[in-house]
Amino acid sequence: MDKIIKELKERKITAPRLNKNSKLFKTIINAIKDKKGAEVVSLDLKKIDEAVADYFVLCEANSNTHLKSIADNIIDEVEKECGEKPYHKEYGDTWTLVDYVNIVVHVFQHEQRSFYNLESLWEDAPKAEH
Repeated sequence: MDKIIKELKERKITAPRLNKNSKLFKTIINAIKDKKGAEVVSLDLKKIDEAVADYFVLCEANSNTHLKSIADNIIDEVEKECGEKPYHKEYGDTWTLVDYVNIVVHVFQHEQRSFYNLESLWEDAPKAEH
């Protein structure tokens, strides 16, 4: 576990800082909206020392098929528009994660999002709705 935490902190240090005007950020938000992702929010984690990314982007999908469609569209659009592939991706039936180092996207089904409630876990982070 310590090795993983160290790796996450090191990658944050070496990755360039981002903001909401970055092409990557905008492309992710647009890719979610293109596939009708709901309840789209971003959490600005830049001022939180323990955070492993600059932003978390969260959204909801209606089904596992919709969830996969949103995640696949994010990956496709970011590669097409920004020339970047995800650092890591993890598909699940109710929660999928797409990690671009300083932006980590969480695509949830409603029940999982409510259960994990990342917004309250990172309540010190400024939140924006998209």
